[in-house]
Amino acid sequence: MVSEKAKAVQPAATLAMSKLAKDMQAEGIDVINLGVGESDFQTPKHIAEAAVSAIESNKTSFYTPTSGVKELKQAIVNQVAKRYQASIELKNVTVTTGAKLSLYVLMQTLLNPNDIVVAAAPLWVSYIEQIKLAGGIVRTIQPKNDELKLTVDDLEKISDHVKLIIVNSPTNPTGQVYSRQELVELLDWAKSHDTYIILDEIYGQLVYNGAVFTSGLQIKTLENSRMIIVDGVSKAYAMTGWRIGWTLASSEIITVMNKLLDHMTSNPTAVAQYAAIAALNGDQSSVEVMRLAFEKRLNTTFDLLNTVPGLQVSTKPQGAFYLFPKVSTEVLLAAGVANTSELSMKILEEAHVAMPSGEGFGMAGYLRMGYAKEQEVLNEAVRRLTVFFQQYI
Repeated sequence: MVSEKAKAVQPAATLAMSKLAKDMQAEGIDVINLGVGESDFQTPKHIAEAAVSAIESNKTSFYTPTSGVKELKQAIVNQVAKRYQASIELKNVTVTTGAKLSLYVLMQTLLNPNDIVVAAAPLWVSYIEQIKLAGGIVRTIQPKNDELKLTVDDLEKISDHVKLIIVNSPTNPTGQVYSRQELVELLDWAKSHDTYIILDEIYGQLVYNGAVFTSGLQIKTLENSRMIIVDGVSKAYAMTGWRIGWTLASSEIITVMNKLLDHMTSNPTAVAQYAAIAALNGDQSSVEVMRLAFEKRLNTTFDLLNTVPGLQVSTKPQGAFYLFPKVSTEVLLAAGVANTSELSMKILEEAHVAMPSGEGFGMAGYLRMGYAKEQEVLNEAVRRLTVFFQQYI
């Protein structure tokens, strides 16, 4: 019999929906898969070539340091200085097998049983399960503001001690970006309440229409701080499959994380580390090419999606590459479904469009639509959704 802890873990809604879509595609069904959090761009050529070169020059056959090769950590330090005019040291960096592992190890590092962790709904699907696996208690805030952001007013209503706050900016799934002032207020609250705060900045380079991304590194220093930054190469460099992320934190946190990582992965995959070095140190023009493409797709698809009867995105995303439309109650009733989880399955089966439901993100009544596809594909997805929802209006 497997452990009770393992049995309690819920599958990732995004990956489960994507698997169903791929299974249907394998059967020859024309499914448009908008459920997975990755772009349709290939990894830039110079990054792939750096990986091949690392293999050919015999750099990838053996273990690396647990926290990553020095060259990669230095590239991260240098990029922090260039992008944010902030100063960190190698001791403040650990590289992991994807940003998801950074988050998992952080939960194991920071949380004791029954420690309280606060995040705003909707929130990325893996936060909740990672917290539960570490024995923590999730307090999901349902924000009252249109942007669905966590505020100090929300935190003040919690009577128990909050051990950890998680803030994702730009946010998956809403695409909202926290302003500098909003982050300052949250960081100040965390400091005054002896609370750790993780800033998940994985989409930080993907902001649109004049929106400004602010990193926590532009506000506070890391050493002797409870602020923790999580980032990686997956989203901005089209490297989801390479699995390279990192944590930036005070050195005592990094030291503990590395002890755990010693017994987990030994080290991030060597060849992927050399690819990540090329991503950070090389030509950055591909990031802007992708960002502009996503911005154009957002602007077109946001307007199109709001023409679908029964769906509404009231606040336009500022970053990432998702839309999070609300489904009207009338549609749910007319479709004969109890919730948006059932509705998303019905859409997949009948309209052949894969979109995970809001339940997986802690907010029922919504669907998440990724727009990191060619516009022609998105147009066809909207057409199919229009035909589907027109049945129930």
